[in-house]
Amino acid sequence: MMDIDERWMHEALKEAKAAYEEAEIPIGAVVVQEDRIIGRGHNQTEKLSDPTAHAEMIALTAAASAQKTWRLTDCILYVTVEPCFMCAGAAVLARIQRVVFGPRDPKFGGIRSLYNLGLDERLNHTFLVTEGVLADQASALIQCFFKDRRTKKTDGEVKSVR
Repeated sequence: MMDIDERWMHEALKEAKAAYEEAEIPIGAVVVQEDRIIGRGHNQTEKLSDPTAHAEMIALTAAASAQKTWRLTDCILYVTVEPCFMCAGAAVLARIQRVVFGPRDPKFGGIRSLYNLGLDERLNHTFLVTEGVLADQASALIQCFFKDRRTKKTDGEVKSVR
Protein backbone atom coordinates (compact mmCIF):
# COMPACT_ATOMS: atom_id res chain seq x y z
CA MET A 1 0.00 0.00 0.00
CA MET A 2 1.33 3.41 -1.00
CA ASP A 3 1.79 5.89 1.84
CA ILE A 4 0.41 9.41 1.62
CA ASP A 5 3.79 11.06 0.98
CA GLU A 6 4.44 8.71 -1.94
CA ARG A 7 0.98 9.46 -3.34
CA TRP A 8 1.65 13.18 -3.51
CA MET A 9 5.24 12.74 -4.62
CA HIS A 10 3.94 10.82 -7.63
CA GLU A 11 1.98 13.96 -8.48
CA ALA A 12 5.13 16.06 -8.17
CA LEU A 13 6.91 13.57 -10.44
CA LYS A 14 4.19 14.11 -13.06
CA GLU A 15 5.08 17.79 -12.96
CA ALA A 16 8.78 16.95 -13.27
CA LYS A 17 8.01 14.85 -16.35
CA ALA A 18 6.11 17.80 -17.84
CA ALA A 19 9.24 19.92 -17.33
CA TYR A 20 11.31 17.23 -19.06
CA GLU A 21 8.97 17.29 -22.06
CA GLU A 22 9.43 21.08 -22.24
CA ALA A 23 13.24 20.70 -22.19
CA GLU A 24 13.36 22.13 -18.66
CA ILE A 25 15.31 20.58 -15.82
CA PRO A 26 12.80 17.98 -14.54
CA ILE A 27 11.81 19.20 -11.12
CA GLY A 28 8.18 19.25 -10.06
CA ALA A 29 6.24 20.38 -7.02
CA VAL A 30 2.74 20.28 -5.56
CA VAL A 31 1.23 22.01 -2.55
CA VAL A 32 -1.27 19.90 -0.63
CA GLN A 33 -3.88 21.07 1.85
CA GLU A 34 -6.41 18.79 3.51
CA ASP A 35 -5.74 15.90 1.13
CA ARG A 36 -6.02 17.87 -2.11
CA ILE A 37 -3.62 19.67 -4.39
CA ILE A 38 -4.05 23.44 -4.33
CA GLY A 39 -0.93 24.34 -6.33
CA ARG A 40 1.22 22.68 -8.98
CA GLY A 41 4.39 23.66 -10.73
CA HIS A 42 7.39 22.53 -12.69
CA ASN A 43 10.56 24.29 -13.72
CA GLN A 44 9.99 26.93 -16.38
CA THR A 45 13.17 28.98 -16.19
CA GLU A 46 13.97 28.55 -19.89
CA LYS A 47 10.41 29.03 -21.14
CA LEU A 48 9.85 32.19 -19.10
CA SER A 49 13.47 33.42 -19.17
CA ASP A 50 13.09 33.80 -15.42
CA PRO A 51 15.69 32.59 -12.92
CA THR A 52 12.99 32.42 -10.23
CA ALA A 53 10.64 30.16 -12.23
CA HIS A 54 11.43 27.07 -10.17
CA ALA A 55 8.80 24.39 -9.63
CA GLU A 56 8.39 25.29 -5.96
CA MET A 57 7.93 29.01 -6.63
CA ILE A 58 5.26 28.33 -9.24
CA ALA A 59 3.44 25.83 -7.00
CA LEU A 60 3.54 28.17 -4.00
CA THR A 61 2.24 31.07 -6.09
CA ALA A 62 -0.59 28.90 -7.44
CA ALA A 63 -1.49 27.72 -3.93
CA ALA A 64 -1.49 31.25 -2.52
CA SER A 65 -3.67 32.39 -5.39
CA ALA A 66 -6.11 29.49 -4.86
CA GLN A 67 -6.32 30.25 -1.13
CA LYS A 68 -6.36 34.02 -1.62
CA THR A 69 -3.66 34.33 1.02
CA TRP A 70 0.11 33.99 1.07
CA ARG A 71 -0.02 32.24 4.44
CA LEU A 72 -0.03 28.53 3.68
CA THR A 73 0.23 27.44 7.31
CA ASP A 74 -1.61 24.14 6.98
CA CYS A 75 -0.03 23.10 3.68
CA ILE A 76 2.65 20.62 2.69
CA LEU A 77 5.06 21.25 -0.18
CA TYR A 78 6.12 18.15 -2.10
CA VAL A 79 9.09 18.62 -4.43
CA THR A 80 11.01 16.02 -6.37
CA VAL A 81 14.45 17.38 -5.41
CA GLU A 82 15.66 19.26 -2.33
CA PRO A 83 14.67 22.92 -2.74
CA CYS A 84 17.39 25.49 -3.32
CA PHE A 85 17.88 28.28 -0.81
CA MET A 86 15.54 30.63 -2.76
CA CYS A 87 12.72 28.08 -2.71
CA ALA A 88 13.40 27.05 0.89
CA GLY A 89 13.21 30.72 1.82
CA ALA A 90 9.90 31.04 -0.01
CA ALA A 91 8.56 28.05 1.95
CA VAL A 92 9.56 29.81 5.18
CA LEU A 93 7.88 33.04 4.07
CA ALA A 94 4.72 31.15 3.03
CA ARG A 95 4.62 29.51 6.48
CA ILE A 96 4.54 26.02 4.96
CA GLN A 97 3.90 23.34 7.59
CA ARG A 98 6.15 20.66 6.08
CA VAL A 99 8.41 20.12 3.07
CA VAL A 100 8.78 16.65 1.56
CA PHE A 101 11.44 16.04 -1.07
CA GLY A 102 13.25 13.25 -2.89
CA PRO A 103 17.04 13.36 -3.21
CA ARG A 104 19.33 15.98 -1.75
CA ASP A 105 20.88 18.58 -4.03
CA PRO A 106 24.54 18.87 -2.98
CA LYS A 107 25.15 21.97 -5.13
CA PHE A 108 22.11 24.10 -4.29
CA GLY A 109 20.17 22.39 -1.49
CA GLY A 110 18.76 24.83 1.01
CA ILE A 111 17.09 22.47 3.47
CA ARG A 112 19.69 19.81 4.23
CA SER A 113 22.72 19.92 1.91
CA LEU A 114 24.08 23.47 2.18
CA TYR A 115 21.67 25.21 4.54
CA ASN A 116 18.94 24.22 6.98
CA LEU A 117 16.54 27.07 6.30
CA GLY A 118 13.41 25.27 7.38
CA LEU A 119 14.91 24.36 10.72
CA ASP A 120 16.69 27.60 11.61
CA GLU A 121 15.06 28.88 14.81
CA ARG A 122 16.43 32.38 14.17
CA LEU A 123 13.81 32.74 11.44
CA ASN A 124 10.21 33.71 12.17
CA HIS A 125 8.94 30.32 10.98
CA THR A 126 10.25 26.77 10.79
CA PHE A 127 8.81 23.72 9.07
CA LEU A 128 9.06 19.98 9.34
CA VAL A 129 11.15 18.13 6.76
CA THR A 130 10.82 14.67 5.27
CA GLU A 131 13.47 13.64 2.76
CA GLY A 132 14.13 10.69 0.50
CA VAL A 133 10.56 10.08 -0.72
CA LEU A 134 10.77 8.43 -4.17
CA ALA A 135 14.33 9.74 -4.37
CA ASP A 136 15.43 7.01 -6.80
CA GLN A 137 12.72 7.91 -9.30
CA ALA A 138 13.48 11.64 -9.14
CA SER A 139 17.23 11.02 -9.44
CA ALA A 140 16.73 8.71 -12.41
CA LEU A 141 14.64 11.33 -14.21
CA ILE A 142 17.29 14.01 -13.73
CA GLN A 143 20.10 11.66 -14.77
CA CYS A 144 18.19 10.71 -17.92
CA PHE A 145 17.57 14.39 -18.70
CA PHE A 146 21.25 15.30 -18.48
CA LYS A 147 22.29 12.19 -20.40
CA ASP A 148 19.93 13.28 -23.19
CA ARG A 149 21.30 16.82 -22.99
CA ARG A 150 24.89 15.63 -23.32
CA THR A 151 23.88 13.54 -26.31
CA LYS A 152 22.08 16.45 -28.00
CA LYS A 153 24.39 19.24 -26.73
CA THR A 154 22.92 22.54 -27.81
CA ASP A 155 25.21 25.53 -28.27
CA GLY A 156 28.11 23.46 -26.96
CA GLU A 157 27.02 23.87 -23.36
CA VAL A 158 25.23 21.74 -20.79
CA LYS A 159 23.22 23.63 -18.19
CA SER A 160 23.59 23.12 -14.45
CA VAL A 161 20.98 21.32 -12.32
CA ARG A 162 19.12 24.55 -11.58
